[in-house]
Amino acid sequence: MSVSMSEDRFEELVGDALDRIPPELARAIDNVVVLIEPRNPDDPHLLGLYHGIALTERDSHYGGALPDTVTIYRESILAICSDEDEVVEEVAITVIHEIAHYFGIDEDRLHQLGWG
Repeated sequence: MSVSMSEDRFEELVGDALDRIPPELARAIDNVVVLIEPRNPDDPHLLGLYHGIALTERDSHYGGALPDTVTIYRESILAICSDEDEVVEEVAITVIHEIAHYFGIDEDRLHQLGWG
């Protein structure tokens, strides 16, 4: 069930997914780093993770904060997909899901919107 894919190709898919973010939202993304790691050491089944302070929670004390991070876990995604088309779809869903957390959208709302 696992798909084999080069790191470069996977990185390209993450870039393509980021390009799918509407321009008006993409312009609002600031101080965020997107990383690709093999797996989350604490939860090897996790596909992606947002770590930071969502826009909806930032206040006047936010200045000087380290960049937020969106981490996409390559091996975890490849392990659940059966072909490259599924990888393309899962990468897009995972990237959008994690970026949505940056905008303050919680898990429940993401599931309601179909970005589970």
